[in-house]
Amino acid sequence: MSDSRVRIIDCTLRDGEQAPGVAFCRAEKLTIAQALSNAGVPELECGIAAMGEAECEDIRAMIGLGLPTRLTGWSRAHHTDIDATAACGLDSIHVAIPTSAIQLTALGKTQDWAMRVLQDVVHHACQRFSWVSVGAQDATRTSPEFLHEFVHAAASLGVHRIRIADTVGIWNPLQTAAAIHNLGAFASPATLEFHGHNDLGMATANAIAAMQAGAASISATVTGIGERAGNAALEQIAMAMRHSLGLDPGIDCHALQGLCELVARAADRPIPASQPITGEAIFQHESGIHCHSLSRDRQSYELFSAAELGRVAPEFVIGRHSGSESVLQLLSQLGITTTRTVASRMLPEIRRRSVLKKSSLSHQELIQIFRGTLATLREDVIAPEATRAAG
Repeated sequence: MSDSRVRIIDCTLRDGEQAPGVAFCRAEKLTIAQALSNAGVPELECGIAAMGEAECEDIRAMIGLGLPTRLTGWSRAHHTDIDATAACGLDSIHVAIPTSAIQLTALGKTQDWAMRVLQDVVHHACQRFSWVSVGAQDATRTSPEFLHEFVHAAASLGVHRIRIADTVGIWNPLQTAAAIHNLGAFASPATLEFHGHNDLGMATANAIAAMQAGAASISATVTGIGERAGNAALEQIAMAMRHSLGLDPGIDCHALQGLCELVARAADRPIPASQPITGEAIFQHESGIHCHSLSRDRQSYELFSAAELGRVAPEFVIGRHSGSESVLQLLSQLGITTTRTVASRMLPEIRRRSVLKKSSLSHQELIQIFRGTLATLREDVIAPEATRAAG
């Protein structure tokens, strides 16, 4: 696995908290920030100072942790926002500027306005911060010609990084790769960052495509939490880098499960069972065909091991699609030794019950079926003997 120079920027404490109904208290923010840093995430977008003094105090508390990671404040393209961010004690800032015709028209602004504001806020920010990032908000619905002009101008003004924001998640991976590749020619000496939303379910795929096309930074949130359908998910990006691209994400993957569970609790948004990487069901198997192979080699139907995430691989699930191999294995784990004939005779009742229940069966239900099957087998043996004796 080769080293990756791609920087993952976590936006959970800013964009993630903008999800409707989500509000982290200070203790939760500090715990999440510490956990992200412990996992090796190199940069956290930690809040919006313009929200008020309470937010500023939260940001100062995060600075007080002394984390070995960059803390970046998010700002609108206003001097007052930039000054408020500086007053928190941060030395890194991201300034967002709308660039699409849709966004500009909604604000009663023009492309000329965006270019004037870009020059003004970059000059103002560079006087107050050692690291300045500028974002093209709604870049993916911005005309390519104006986006090129904006990126070139931002780079010429001396910003360190330029964010290409897919604000409504409209791009697909091919579009993302082509656009990032083309924009790279206009961005030097600044680097490009891709910020993807998940409205069409392509945020993580777009993030990976951007990375392959030359983006030096990718922003994400833990569990993909965020406005509407959310953002690219940090844990998915990290594992895709490892297993799809063969790159070291620079993040401790053993920490991902606990990190996702921490954010899910704080947000009061439980992780769906089938959520990629950290969902409860991703290491559960029911199909008899699959379980037969899995019992010999888990890699046959698992891309990565549960241990890679610090999890313990669960036992096979018994339900409508189970085969005798799964039944034998689970009974053995429950301390019951039996034959394949008995396991096979159990399958019709297992399938009948699981259909009625519309879920897998519990250990107790499996034991009940086993006992009932044994009783039926004894009757099948005794009945012919009784018939012969009567004859």
